Amino acid sequence: MDAAERHVPVMLERVVALLAPALARPGAVFVDATLGLGGHSEAFLQRFPEVRLIGLDRDPNALRLAGERLAPFEERLTLVHAVYDELPRVLADLGVPAIDGILFDLGVSSMQLDEADRGFAYAQDAPLDMRMDPTGPTTAADIVNTYSAADLARILFQYGEEKFARRIADRIVRERETEPFTNSARLSELVRNAIPQAARRTGGHPAKRTFQALRIEVNGELDVLRRALPAALEALALHGRIVVMSYHSLEDRITKQAFAPGTKSDVPDDLPVVPAGYEPYLKLLTRGAERPTEQEVAVNPRAASARVRAAERIRERGLVA
Repeated sequence: MDAAERHVPVMLERVVALLAPALARPGAVFVDATLGLGGHSEAFLQRFPEVRLIGLDRDPNALRLAGERLAPFEERLTLVHAVYDELPRVLADLGVPAIDGILFDLGVSSMQLDEADRGFAYAQDAPLDMRMDPTGPTTAADIVNTYSAADLARILFQYGEEKFARRIADRIVRERETEPFTNSARLSELVRNAIPQAARRTGGHPAKRTFQALRIEVNGELDVLRRALPAALEALALHGRIVVMSYHSLEDRITKQAFAPGTKSDVPDDLPVVPAGYEPYLKLLTRGAERPTEQEVAVNPRAASARVRAAERIRERGLVA
């Protein structure tokens, strides 16, 4: 099965509509910061015949598959093995001073979820890996087998919003003394047994939150996002647009916080007139975090937890658009 058959982009038409005004102009540069299997990028390359696309991904296998999918557009395409907080370096290396659009489709990719041996899926037995970049230094097994109970409980609670974080962490530490954890099935079963039976009846698979927390910790996802979003906003050209699709409340909160300063003027609140050049430089394009419609979820069930925020740069270097 090729990349196109494996990947249905989340909320594709909504994303295209939000970014289209910035990409319709000649010579527009678009960055897909989370290329994955290239579904979103393929749509932009098809619909905007003059756009130049720069695709980033930390997963070499995703880059290879996306490259095959996007081969018909290779003259307008540059693929880079990089994490998205490396955007300033990537643009500098390519000699790109500013970009017209950028998309972040956060979280784990459909390819990583579907490949059992990557260890992302709690319902399939696989090595406890969870690295988005297989060359990364730390696996989920490293974390499960070396973190203290307090640190395990902290990441399960913060990143997984797991109410029974301490119970799970204590049980992990006790069980690993007998035998280190190497596979996902044993950890999944431990989590299920650590959660009271009454609490297992709702909320999906009992191990879902634990596996999400470990994945975020393994890949440093939230720290990367905190660095990446200000860099992306800085790189936007005048009337450039940014779209962020998150699947976790913490990702959405970081996005909201990154956008907020740009929507406010750079002067004290009691100043009667805002001087030219001090107006907000960002305009929000969404009302809060927009959620998918029932139809969008039907097209791709993985859209169910998605939240979308978008903004446009409306001022640059003291000029008002």
